[in-house]
Amino acid sequence: MNENDESHWMSIADIMSALMIVFMFISISFLYQILNEKEIYKVRLNKALHEEFNKDLQNYKAVITEDNIFRFNAPFNIGDDTIPEDFKRVLGDFFPRYIKLLSSTDLKKEIDEIRVEGHTSKGWGNVSQKQSFISNMNLSQKRASSVLAYCYNIENEIVNKHISWLQSILRANGMSFSKLLYKDAYNKVQDKIRSRRVEFKVLTKEHR
Repeated sequence: MNENDESHWMSIADIMSALMIVFMFISISFLYQILNEKEIYKVRLNKALHEEFNKDLQNYKAVITEDNIFRFNAPFNIGDDTIPEDFKRVLGDFFPRYIKLLSSTDLKKEIDEIRVEGHTSKGWGNVSQKQSFISNMNLSQKRASSVLAYCYNIENEIVNKHISWLQSILRANGMSFSKLLYKDAYNKVQDKIRSRRVEFKVLTKEHR
């Protein structure tokens, strides 16, 4: 190989290195843009939820988290999966407004799933922890499914209008005590009341 050939191959190597650097910066820029858009969406959704529901949170016994989880604190009687009448009234007011908000064009296009989650506190009488987890899993799944079914069957213009969309995105998940809430997180002291909750969670396309 003569000097010219060596110079020629070095030039190609330099060009390839430069192209790789350019592609790397393009990828980083694209990723940053995606992350920025997702953060903007998260903030916009949080603002919309608070504007719509802030005045009702105390009456609902609910909170809206930074991650846009709509959390109902201890809506069920202990060990029961029958929806209490007062929670039915809350759901009847909440769900049509929730769907109306989420089905707006700028929010709807990013939604992959609306998940109803049932959560329990830890413990189930004098049984093993394994059996306690399974018993609470069954209970939390029944609660989540009951809430989903009740909301889905609400006779309301907004709900009926979006019934096909709801069929494609509504899900019910029982979580048992897998995601406890704590009074003292450092010492893992569970908050039994707050852990017994039902949550409505929006999963966007980033979660696929």
